[in-house]
Amino acid sequence: MVNSETEKKRRGTQWSCFFAGGIVVLFFAVAFVPRNYTVTSIFSRIKSCYCSQEGAKYHGIVEDCCCDYETVDRINEAVLHPLLQQIVKYPFFRYFKVKLWCDCPFWPDDGMCRLRDCSVCECPENEFPETFRKPSLDGLSSDNLVCQEEKPEAAVDRTIDSKAFKGWIEVDNPWTSDDETDNAEMTYVNLQLNPERYTGYIGPSARRIWDAIYLENCPNYPAGECQEKRILYKLISGLHSSISIHIAADYLLDETTNKWGQNLSLMHERVLRYPDRVKNLYFTFLFVLRSVTKAADYLEQADYDTGNSLDDLNTQLLMKKLLYDQKLQAACPKPFDEAKLWKGQSGPELMQQTQRQFRNISALMDCVGCEKCRLWGKLQVLGLGTALKILFSVNGNELSGQRLQFQRNEVIALINLLHRLSESIKFVHEVEPSLVERINEKTISGPTDHISQ
Repeated sequence: MVNSETEKKRRGTQWSCFFAGGIVVLFFAVAFVPRNYTVTSIFSRIKSCYCSQEGAKYHGIVEDCCCDYETVDRINEAVLHPLLQQIVKYPFFRYFKVKLWCDCPFWPDDGMCRLRDCSVCECPENEFPETFRKPSLDGLSSDNLVCQEEKPEAAVDRTIDSKAFKGWIEVDNPWTSDDETDNAEMTYVNLQLNPERYTGYIGPSARRIWDAIYLENCPNYPAGECQEKRILYKLISGLHSSISIHIAADYLLDETTNKWGQNLSLMHERVLRYPDRVKNLYFTFLFVLRSVTKAADYLEQADYDTGNSLDDLNTQLLMKKLLYDQKLQAACPKPFDEAKLWKGQSGPELMQQTQRQFRNISALMDCVGCEKCRLWGKLQVLGLGTALKILFSVNGNELSGQRLQFQRNEVIALINLLHRLSESIKFVHEVEPSLVERINEKTISGPTDHISQ
């Protein structure tokens, strides 16, 4: 019993020594750190070592929008992304009408797409959009690879099928430069056979496109400037972030073995390390989502007829589900409030200026020296132009379905753009928490100045 009591006292003395020693160590640690550090900051830094492993998180309301980051991630994962993944695979949204051959209005071409043969099959005028009548064509001939800098990844797969489309109205989008009614210069492309991914389009040609977009058409105004002046930069930055994410998410890791996969180094280098770029991605996503929900009456009643009754019925049902999903309406009923913009005396002038700048950006897509990059650049710029048309063509007032007029191509571009942005949001949400660990794995660092793919 005596021995037991003695042992307890001895152990108590040891713990007291350990505790006192710890206090002394902490005292000296605090005494010899730089003066601008405090005890609180030391513990904060210790804590941050654990927090940093969870990756960067975004909280609160998305700037200039009406929905928070957590809700966007939750609704996108539960509702939007699964629906959009299905919708874009159906025939109506699979085919996009586009002019692919180059005619750059700003500078001489680079010699990469000076031949008309660089475009996909040129179908007769009576085939737009009534029907496809030409036999399927399987890709580019080897001679045409000169148009893509000898890179087969950059060439568009020309394969189409014979599904019929009913005619839609032919009307130009006031926000974009392409003449959407000029069917003689257009061809249909199957988007499922030409996914947005890495193509090898890098270097001065790609860099010049982005320089012309940012420096000449949408400068990054400081935070103190009005929202109207900042909106175009944020939209383009968000689109640019999405494009970069898709390049990194589907990257040619090894050309000799044709191995494709995720390049997390590139994704981090181009987007994830810059909070503003991620925030602008969320902004662009909510902006486009608002345009889709605002045009719900029109999109619900649109003619999705392609000649395949079962596919067309499923397309119609999925679109209604997307437009009127109760979870989406409850969580984020109005993703963006366009009615706040273009007010005051300078409002109309600012909107016209933004419209001119966006048209210039649209025209720059004809200067892209890569066929697939041009395809996805034109599609997503038209989709963004369609969103701008929906939200601002009538000064931000509520539009009825009867007052809206769309080309079939605009609807295809709008929904495919929303899908691209939705997928990018999903990548950011899934990759960021584990990026700190995975970025240290052996990944291939790729080029960082792509225009599109």
